Amino acid sequence: MKYSDDLFDEDHNLKFASVFGVVCGIASGLASVYSLEAAYIFLAILIGNLIVLKVDGMHHILALIVFLVILLIGGIPELSLVILLICILAAISDEVGHEMISNVTHNKFMNLFFEYRFVMKIVLLLLAVCGVINIWIFVCFILFEISYVCGGLVFENFN
Repeated sequence: MKYSDDLFDEDHNLKFASVFGVVCGIASGLASVYSLEAAYIFLAILIGNLIVLKVDGMHHILALIVFLVILLIGGIPELSLVILLICILAAISDEVGHEMISNVTHNKFMNLFFEYRFVMKIVLLLLAVCGVINIWIFVCFILFEISYVCGGLVFENFN
């Protein structure tokens, strides 16, 4: 999704941003159908971004529609509302912190913490340590986050 966002925000390329958004919607939707933990993560990110009004382009809307269609066809896993709410609050904290922290403080730790959205990472680690989610899901989430950062680096270096 990072590459899609950069294509839309920086290059104003709706066509390719939409293609990458649809790919993201497919991947997130399929992961959510097949893994309860992935459903928590991707639904929380989706709901958190909707709440903080970060779904702000056609590429996001297409990813959202594809994601929801896959969930409706494949079935939404039975979720604990408490776990989902914890993950939603983490996603909201990450997004709000990411947007606002540099305006509030010049503390390098706090800026890096929210620049790389560590709230969700810590919450998922705690959920894994407590046995709520599988530790491998946490590892996969970290790999997902690394790929998100790499997507931004690829965009910066090749566009």
